[in-house]
Amino acid sequence: MYLAAVIDLFSRQVVGWSMQPHMQSSLVTDALKMAWFRRQPAPGLIFHSDRGSQYCGHEFQGTLAGYKMRSSMSRKGNCWDNAPTESLWGRLKVGRLYGQRFATRRQAMDEVIDWLTFYNHRRLHSTLGYVSPMQFEKRWDAAQQLKAA
Repeated sequence: MYLAAVIDLFSRQVVGWSMQPHMQSSLVTDALKMAWFRRQPAPGLIFHSDRGSQYCGHEFQGTLAGYKMRSSMSRKGNCWDNAPTESLWGRLKVGRLYGQRFATRRQAMDEVIDWLTFYNHRRLHSTLGYVSPMQFEKRWDAAQQLKAA
């Protein structure tokens, strides 16, 4: 199974994901579509990724253009340019997947989905003041409403 995720860098929330038994462009395009559907950002949003062929291809780049998003890509061979995503993969592997054996793809998918739910709702992030991504967004929304009042 392959997993693609879209992270909102403001809140560190995983806002889109896709798991498929292949690494074709639909894997990353489906994750982008989920993220767009959930957030519907204003035109001009910058979408950052590595230089994988799935992200460079016509299908994904066309979807970005259709959503009026701008593409940003890591420098060749530089994992530090995509550190939040690399950190997500590391936390998933260490926190939930290492040593696990799954009888079916469905079991593996369920485990990953369960972990993503934990990550968004309960995992504390030092960059967010030791609150979860969902708590961070709720606090930010409340602060914005106070400013507007």
